[in-house]
Amino acid sequence: MEKQIPGEPLPSREPTIRSSFGGEQSADGKNLVEQVEAILQERIRNGDQHARFTLGQFYFEEGLYKEAIVQFERLKEKDWQAMYQLGVMYYDGLGTKENHKLACEYMRKVASSESQRAKHLIRAAQYNLGRAYFQGYGVAQSDTEAEKWWILSADDGNPEGSVRAMTMLGMFYSREDTKDLKKAFFWHSEACGAGSLESQGALGVMYEHGQGKRRDQTSAFECLKEASERGSVYAMGNLVAHYYNRKLYTKAADLAAKVSQYQPEDVQTIAAHTDCIPGFIAKGIAMACFLYARCLHMGHGVRQNKEEAKTYYSKAFTFDPDMTAMLQNQMTHGRI
Repeated sequence: MEKQIPGEPLPSREPTIRSSFGGEQSADGKNLVEQVEAILQERIRNGDQHARFTLGQFYFEEGLYKEAIVQFERLKEKDWQAMYQLGVMYYDGLGTKENHKLACEYMRKVASSESQRAKHLIRAAQYNLGRAYFQGYGVAQSDTEAEKWWILSADDGNPEGSVRAMTMLGMFYSREDTKDLKKAFFWHSEACGAGSLESQGALGVMYEHGQGKRRDQTSAFECLKEASERGSVYAMGNLVAHYYNRKLYTKAADLAAKVSQYQPEDVQTIAAHTDCIPGFIAKGIAMACFLYARCLHMGHGVRQNKEEAKTYYSKAFTFDPDMTAMLQNQMTHGRI
């Protein structure tokens, strides 16, 4: 299971502050950052209690993390959202040095709060504590504690639960040390139903191989195809395999050729855009590269070119050596 899992951002149903102030610049040509700063500073001087948090959040959204921290630090004792954001920033080292212990302290305070003003933050804080225990950052590493906090955060799959926690539980129960594929399938199903792209791709793989559920090729194809169309690169790699294993070589080669054009530096950008874990994106690209190489090597669905195939075998290894080794083993034994 990928250790570098994403944190849960501040839960909010409000539009970004940039969009609420109407675009890139004002009518008189002022830069939007200057315009928003001026407006919010004026509100702060006039006693608007929420304006300082809004200013901090605006800086955060704009990537001005040092400026954001100044505002949140002033508010942390009286504004739960400011404390939450500080927890996020200290954990990931945004605008400051990483301080995982302090980040966990803030998240624990939010997670245990009985204030109505913290209610909408509790599930997200619980998720982040699960992340900390799983990674062993700021606290002693503990799968048991990670599982506990993620279960609390997922809230039995209820709509108010953290979708990220549901997905992480699906992955948690798929790994060797904590394997329970029925639980994994359940949690990926809950997360998929709540909109998780990561879990939709994972469900496709589980249906494909009969993991936690009876093998179902129709459901596998539907999950992988829809997740691919929504942007899951991991699903794309597995959809290539789905086509290839059914000797639909033209479809396999066409999709693999597209996915194989990604470069290593694209992984983080894709992760940010799709909210998927970088390690699984790399696995999807590695799978596509290897199978495209195989198509080129054998002339399956594409003109045979053994020299070009070598390039893509090598590229697959660059993205994920373990995935490449597994596929190499399958090739050696004549399974692909």
